[in-house]
Amino acid sequence: MKILLTNDDGLRAPGIEALYDALANTHSEFAAPLAPTIWPCAPLTVQSATSHGVTFHQPLMVTDIDVNDRMTGVAVDGRPADCVKLAMSSLWPERFGENTKPNLVISGMNAGANVGINVIYSGTVAAALEAGFLGVPAIAVSLHLGNKPPLWRTAARHARDAIQKILDTGALLGDTCLSVNIPQCHDDGPTPDIRVCPMNTHGHADVFEKNASPTGDLYYWPATHGLDFRDSEPGADVEALFNKHITVTPLWRDLTDTTRLDQWRDMLGTT
Repeated sequence: MKILLTNDDGLRAPGIEALYDALANTHSEFAAPLAPTIWPCAPLTVQSATSHGVTFHQPLMVTDIDVNDRMTGVAVDGRPADCVKLAMSSLWPERFGENTKPNLVISGMNAGANVGINVIYSGTVAAALEAGFLGVPAIAVSLHLGNKPPLWRTAARHARDAIQKILDTGALLGDTCLSVNIPQCHDDGPTPDIRVCPMNTHGHADVFEKNASPTGDLYYWPATHGLDFRDSEPGADVEALFNKHITVTPLWRDLTDTTRLDQWRDMLGTT
């Protein structure tokens, strides 16, 4: 197996370093590496909440970077979806052979949970979905942060355990895309159990503080964090994550509301 590893927090982020170490088994915590080839290709700078934006009107500059003594990767001066598009079409074949592509794309580990409607805003999830567009299965991995500094290595170990269970099913094929969220990790405990659940569909409870700049210009500052939802549906990912479970949510890129297609055909008199 060959894995393309990306994220939206940037190539130097602690989440991608920790996940790389777990996948590559650099700390000998597992019997073997998850795959013989794990190649990082991630944004040069933080691209959180850039969703599925892509670059059209400027060049994508690439830089080989030795992040530490264990991980070397390519930084792309673009968005997460750019990284996957560029890697799959050009960078991967240049490094691993013409007409080749990875067997799996893993995006993360993101600093912050991507549950509920955050999957729509998330660059981490967008990178995974982009892989699905291109016919490669993908897993987006995100970590629920709290008031204490996270134990990245522990979280990455939990993520690898979950990824291994997913791979063991044999069902991660073609354009499959899964969003995996790891609960808060502030102690080195056992891997939490997994809940397969739908995304919560309630919107954010948005609050903006109104103020004025020194020059008198008005501005509005977002005063909530990304997990303040108006409500949470029972059994959805938000509830499960807050109950300290690892959540696994299958995602699909087709946004068509198929339940209302016939209704709109009737109303507009079309077929």
